[in-house]
Amino acid sequence: MIKVGCCGFRGRKVDYFKNFEVVEIQQTFYKLPKLETAKKWREEAPPNFEYTMKAWQLITHKATSPTYRKAGIKIDEEKKDKYGFFQPNNEVFSAWEECKEFAKELNAKIIVFQCPSAFKETEENVRNIKEFFGSIEKDFIYAWEPRGEWKKETIVEICKEFNLIHCVDPFKNESYYGMPKYYRLHGIGGYNYDYSIDELKKLLEICRKDKEVYCLFNNTQMLKNALEFKELLHS
Repeated sequence: MIKVGCCGFRGRKVDYFKNFEVVEIQQTFYKLPKLETAKKWREEAPPNFEYTMKAWQLITHKATSPTYRKAGIKIDEEKKDKYGFFQPNNEVFSAWEECKEFAKELNAKIIVFQCPSAFKETEENVRNIKEFFGSIEKDFIYAWEPRGEWKKETIVEICKEFNLIHCVDPFKNESYYGMPKYYRLHGIGGYNYDYSIDELKKLLEICRKDKEVYCLFNNTQMLKNALEFKELLHS
């Protein structure tokens, strides 16, 4: 089973629902919408449609990240060092509680924790991520996308201990652990990218190695490429 979709709705929703079976919600990374919005999204989707979502950046990213400014989030100076990097404190766990409630209302199955490249393998970061995932409920499937420098052995150890999916861009990294596979396609040459048919055929070869795979396109031509990839699947 290969599920194909985009990171965020593209085009008209009614057309998206007809063409795809999954979407990864991006707004939840920047600033959590109201719970009423989650309910509305869930109710307007077809019965077999699936939502996944990104975890709120207050959990994964430091308050100095430009994505806070983009979202219009203002943090008091004395609390700026308390957010992000899975720090096991009241601020991060409070953000998780809000994130979790939104995911439940949305009926999301998978939550993606995308980390910044600055989140690298250090003793403190390893300790934080272990304490975080060791403290939260196992109500969802958790996909961890590390983009900093991490050894394969450490990734496998953490994912195995807490039953996480190692989320990657399959053109850039191998997924070391977890099922289903969860791939995020960021563009081989960067976000402003259009995958060729040969590259999509290569993606199909990668996906067919596993029984269950999610393919979420996250590039400027995501709608076009996702439709082309679905056509390859059916042919």
